[in-house]
This record gives sequence, C-alpha cells and structure tokens, in this order.
Amino acid sequence: MMKRATWFVGGVAAGVAGAGYAKKKVKEAASNAAPAQVAKSAMAKARAKTRDIADAVREGRAVMNQHEDELHAKREGRLESLEDHVEPGDKVFVDGQPVESGRVIVMRQRGR
Repeated sequence: MMKRATWFVGGVAAGVAGAGYAKKKVKEAASNAAPAQVAKSAMAKARAKTRDIADAVREGRAVMNQHEDELHAKREGRLESLEDHVEPGDKVFVDGQPVESGRVIVMRQRGR
C-alpha cells in the first residue's frame, strides 16, 4: 500500500510541475505572437536588411570609383605596372606581406 501512495504522490508532483512548465511556455509563446511583438520583430529585420543593402551599395560605389580612377590613369598614361620595373626573381612586399608584382598598381597623382 505504501508503494502505491508513493507512486501516486510522485505522479501528482510531476503532473503539477509539468502543468506549471507548460503554462509558462504557453504564456511566453502567446506574448511573442502578439501583434505588437510580431510588428516589432518584422521592423527590426527590415531595418537590418536595409542597412545591409545600403552598406553593399556604398561598397560597390567605392570599388566602382577606384576602378574608374584606374581606367582614367591608364588612359592618361599615369598607370604603370610594377612588373615593368621588377627583375625576375625579385620579391615585392606590400605592408610587409609578399605579393605578386602583377597585382601591384602604381598611380601617379594628378596635379590639381
């Protein structure tokens, strides 16, 4: 008889604890699904995407301007390849890091 009472009390305690946990989770889910919360979440995601797009556009414009400057320099004869000035076997370093001489572009400043 004691075993049955022990199992019964244990079951009741587990049931009460489970019901309390389930109630807490349901309340959290309901508050997260409230229209105001959904709208706030959607706005935050939209702002983050807008920032990402704006950053990508800025970066694209910067690269475009740099490439345009290189093309103007090449057309005006201000652009020289470092390969023209480096002997075979020489090493080229940029900021202390070895690089291929063909990847280095030297541009002379335009007199403004």
